[in-house]
This record gives sequence, C-alpha cells and structure tokens, in this order.
Amino acid sequence: MTEQTAFREHHWLSKDGLQLYARLYDGAGPAAPAVLCLPGLTRNSADFEDLAEHLAPRFRVICPDLRGRGRSARDPVWQNYHPGTYLGDLALLIAGLSLARVAIVGTSLGGLLGMLLPTVLPAAIAGVVLNDVGPEIDPVGIERIKGYAGRLPPVTSWDEAVAQLKLVFGAAWPGLDEATWRKLVRRSYREDASGVPVLLADPRIGEALRAAPQAAGDLWPVWAKVAAVPMLAIRGALSDVLSAATLARMQHEHPGLGVLSVANRGHVPLLDEPECLAAIDAFLSQLSY
Repeated sequence: MTEQTAFREHHWLSKDGLQLYARLYDGAGPAAPAVLCLPGLTRNSADFEDLAEHLAPRFRVICPDLRGRGRSARDPVWQNYHPGTYLGDLALLIAGLSLARVAIVGTSLGGLLGMLLPTVLPAAIAGVVLNDVGPEIDPVGIERIKGYAGRLPPVTSWDEAVAQLKLVFGAAWPGLDEATWRKLVRRSYREDASGVPVLLADPRIGEALRAAPQAAGDLWPVWAKVAAVPMLAIRGALSDVLSAATLARMQHEHPGLGVLSVANRGHVPLLDEPECLAAIDAFLSQLSY
C-alpha cells in the first residue's frame, strides 16, 4: 500500500502450486463492477497504476502478475509460459474472487488472453479492451520482441536501467520526459539485496516465446467466435505489432468494434493518455455487468 496506489495485495495458488499475485483496487466495494487488467509479455501489474487509480472510484480493479512476472512465482518449467496455462491461472483468480462478470483491459499478450477468455468463460466476460493487439501479429513486431525478451544484459544502477528501458521502448514512447521514464523504470525492475535493479520477469519467458510455433493469423477463428462480445481496440499509431490492415479487418469482421488510434505511441500505449482514459470510460459505461 502506498499513498499513490490504494490497493491491497492478493495471493492465489495455481493448479500446479505456484503462488501468484495480484493488486486489488477494491475501494469501490464488492458490489462495484469489476475490471481485470492483464499485462504484456514481460510486463506486470504496475503498468496499470494510472488506469487503476482512474477507475478505482467506480470499479473494482484487479491487476494480476502472470506467472513469472512481478511478484508472482517463476515457473521451474519454462514450457508452461504459454496462453493455455495463463488462462487456467486467470480462471482460478476469477472464481476465487467470486467475479460473476468482469470487463478485461488487456495489453499485448494480455489482450490476446482477453480475446481467449470469452471462449473459456463465456458468461463471465462483459467486454474486452485490446491494447495494441489483435488476432494477427505483425511479423516485424514479433521479431523485435523475440530479439530482446529474456536477453537484456544485467544492469548495475538505476541510470543504466533507465537507459535500457529507453533502448527497448524509446521508439514506442517518443517525447516522454525524464521523470516519466524514471517512473516507468520502477515498474519494470526491483532492487535486489545489494540495491541493484533486476528485471521483474523471468528471462525464460523469452525462451518460451522463441520456441513457440509461428501463429500469425491463427486467432482469426477465435475472433469470429467472439464477435458478439463488446470490444474496444486501441492502437498506437506507430505500432509494429497491430498493423492498420489487421485493425481494418477486425472492424470488418466485428462491426461493433470501437477503435482508437493514439498518436505518438507505438507498441504499446501506456493507457494514461487522456484519449485512452476517455475511450475506456465510455466503453466500460455501456457494458452489461
């Protein structure tokens, strides 16, 4: 608990015995509608701090760390780092918190999980916000992510950590001031016992990604299955993961899809941008919980 982030810590066990972690922003009370925020491949619950604080007066906001990220346990079997495992973990979280209906805000991998969850828990998903991801991944972006995931060298100071974060995300987040970069780096690294920053993600997540079969386009059948689920797609205008052509096809196959393009953002928008907050507010307000 901090002054800025009024959340409480929640722990649950996976079926294979890993202790998993989530932040619960539940000051709005148990009767408030629920929003489940799912982070990207090597990211964690802290990415949603700004959005969660924005939503918390009206919603019960749940921000989990997927296994191997943040404060969730790392999996000794790296082959378990795949969507099927994450869906099982999330189903247990949803059941354990007695969430009859929940909206999803999913960034990158979290958005893919948001697309898949209605096929696993069809009655539980009220709607999905997809943050810079769709049923087809641009090969340029996936190759870039494969190039750095789990391969970043250790750093020895917070200044080096900031430089490393800029190297990875500088093209996606142009124009950020130094204070914002320093805030973002604290979401990405923790201090070890010696005070040295360490990434908050198991490097073997990258191994799992590189070992996975190429799946570009494989989720179009899933997209067809979830056509009745209310969706909002947010795209960074500079994205190399969600192409404009894929987004256009998504709109064609899902006529009710809401769309927002965020200027000066690549993969991914931070979801603290005013236009993102306004679009998410409008989308959540029209869902049936």
